[in-house]
Amino acid sequence: MSSTRREFLKVGATATGALALGIDPSQGGVIPALAAPLKILVLGGTGFIGPHMVRRARERGHTITLFNRGRSNDDLFPDLETLIGDRDGKLDALKGRKWDAVIDTSGYVPRHVRDSANLLKGNADQYLFISTVAVYADFKKPGITEDYPGGAMADPTFERVTGESYGPMKVLAEKAVQEAFPTGAIIVRPGYIVGPGDSTDRWTYWPVRVAAGGELLAPGEPSYPMSIIDARDLAAFVVTLIEKKSAGVYNAVGPTRPVPMGSMLEQLKAITKSNASFTWADAGWLAEQKATFPIWNAPTGGYAHLHSVSNAKAIAAGLTFRSLAQTTKDTLEWWNGLPEERRAAMRSGLRKAPELETPTAPMAKQMEVETQLLAAWKARGK
Repeated sequence: MSSTRREFLKVGATATGALALGIDPSQGGVIPALAAPLKILVLGGTGFIGPHMVRRARERGHTITLFNRGRSNDDLFPDLETLIGDRDGKLDALKGRKWDAVIDTSGYVPRHVRDSANLLKGNADQYLFISTVAVYADFKKPGITEDYPGGAMADPTFERVTGESYGPMKVLAEKAVQEAFPTGAIIVRPGYIVGPGDSTDRWTYWPVRVAAGGELLAPGEPSYPMSIIDARDLAAFVVTLIEKKSAGVYNAVGPTRPVPMGSMLEQLKAITKSNASFTWADAGWLAEQKATFPIWNAPTGGYAHLHSVSNAKAIAAGLTFRSLAQTTKDTLEWWNGLPEERRAAMRSGLRKAPELETPTAPMAKQMEVETQLLAAWKARGK
């Protein structure tokens, strides 16, 4: 059994008894009883965020049907009905079926989303689409709300997901859902999603690196705001929106307020009982060195306030957050349970051209480059 599956099973087993008492173990509080269980179709459901949503919906007593290609983690939910198909023109398995709600976790190409939404309109009351804060045209000011202008595609027929097209393609996908479900569309725009099962290793790099100890190169200023959301908090919010029939658009970013990066690193140090120390290097100097860090952006330019998007509307609609300590402990437990060869090929972290241009790099290699950068930072001007 995979480590990821063990984590899901452990969470589910722990939650069962608590939910019977009306207590939400992930949120630390009481949750309202269901008026009636819902029939929910999940498009995807076996990647990173999808299983968390499936698990949460099942904890709440809903009936889940999965639709996917059956190519990854097909043993994750063996007792659930799974319809096999493909977003690219192979939707026959969805025809003639009815559900109360749809959760679309796998929509990236607007045409695919449009096809599924149009096929399901009239056969579902709600269509919840997982979008992204990357839909916004820029992040030049803090506090961006859901009505901020979105990015535009130069060619709306372009269907290859790139760093430049990802956000604008999600804009078109959102519109397709809203047109098909004018009163039942729910658009959820997460920021950086973290926690157990995150295959990108973006935020995971930070607790793993801090836990390794020693002198750590930190980018920019300690006051730089960091905004992340645990995938399980996102899942709970998604199910809440469906249960409340809360149509609309929501920025699902967390925590309640962005955490200064310096504070985050100090908390990670305390949580992991590490001997790490932090040396802060100027953002401009790091750019000159062609050094980059995951989920950190330069404090100037178009992404300056990516971590300061407003979540006020989502919080008012029921979005809540677990502690950084809980996310850190669970993420490290998941990470340390992965096969050694997987952990040796970290998919994100400190990168410096040309030494670390490969998609993966062992933490030991990243720390070698970090040592070189630290020496160069300290030697500047001599």
